[in-house]
Amino acid sequence: MSAAQAAALLGVKRATLYTYVSRGLVRCVPERGTKENRYVRSDLERLKARHDARAGHAAVASGALRWGEPVIDSSVSRVGAEGLAYRGHSAVTLAVEGRAFEDVAELLWTGTLPEEASRWPSPEPAFPPSELAKLLPRGTPPVAALSALVPLLGARDPARFASPPEQERTRARSLLRHLSAWVCVANAPGRVTQALNEPTVAQSLARAWNTRMKRAPELLNRALVLCADHELNVSTFATRVVASSGADLYACLSAALAALSGPKHGGACDRVEALFVEVGRPERAAEVIRERLRRGETITGFGHQLYPDGDPRTPPLVEAARAVSPEVPSVRIASAVLEAMRAAGHPPPSVDFGLVMLAGALSLPPGAGATLFAVGRAAGWVAHVLEQREQGHLLRPRARYVEAKRPGTA
Repeated sequence: MSAAQAAALLGVKRATLYTYVSRGLVRCVPERGTKENRYVRSDLERLKARHDARAGHAAVASGALRWGEPVIDSSVSRVGAEGLAYRGHSAVTLAVEGRAFEDVAELLWTGTLPEEASRWPSPEPAFPPSELAKLLPRGTPPVAALSALVPLLGARDPARFASPPEQERTRARSLLRHLSAWVCVANAPGRVTQALNEPTVAQSLARAWNTRMKRAPELLNRALVLCADHELNVSTFATRVVASSGADLYACLSAALAALSGPKHGGACDRVEALFVEVGRPERAAEVIRERLRRGETITGFGHQLYPDGDPRTPPLVEAARAVSPEVPSVRIASAVLEAMRAAGHPPPSVDFGLVMLAGALSLPPGAGATLFAVGRAAGWVAHVLEQREQGHLLRPRARYVEAKRPGTA
């Protein structure tokens, strides 16, 4: 938006708008060929929602659902100026130092980081993987396959209702092991059992995707840890709403997977993949981005509402991809896209971009970025289910009725 449009939307003078920019509340980018700046609409709308939230209780509730003020008390994770923290521990530090995903999951579930490495037992397949494979078209994206798997696992667990927390944590360990092993079921069901027998979630993913790169489990673990939780994102909020109804753990995670599939959430990884395919060669990156922007299209994978200075989860993924496979075509394409976006004055990349770049470096199949997001975030989903049950209240907001416009009226 132009400065005049941005100021009008916020109901402020231009000087106030420029103050918001200097404080990092609103991003601006130079308009090519002019001396004018353009202001990011999503930042403006978020800021307006916060202002409106101070007008009264109804406005608070309405604004809070649009990147506004916090609406739920939670001790699971915190997003702040210092970055992302899990129960007070820096998520980036945990990932870079190589803490096992299983340890981080236990931290999220119990509030305590294990002193010794967590060992989760390998579960048996609930049914032959070939049975599910027959129901799925070949080439089914891994997240879609997991969305089909979870309700089936739930249907075969008669003790899933109203379980005490310790039993739920045992169930969650098994469920996360299943999620990592079954990612290949649509195309290679024979590898599911092998993957279940691996000692960790990261090694299970490496086996399921048949990657023989020596550092693959280490870097997959890094990605899982960075994705383990992120406060009240769309899928986590969906999980908590379902948990508040008293639904079982499988139903809660099914709701989360459904929310994750949307292109504005976990599905953003698929759009980043599509961008890399469209670019094709590193030297085409600037041209493709310029044409997309000329057509008014957005470039998915850049900027984050909660991190005006850049998503702290992304650099460890980008650095890992460049370190392990700097000459792989997809990594070179990703690097060229990063440079083209930086040169055009756009915000830094989000975690979605980093996941797809790392998946390319490890030669993982299409859909792997979104799958890493889903398997990693499942740890946080479980943590929020447990916390919501402990809080005990039903999440049931009220709607503020407004008269709908009739077709053909101004």
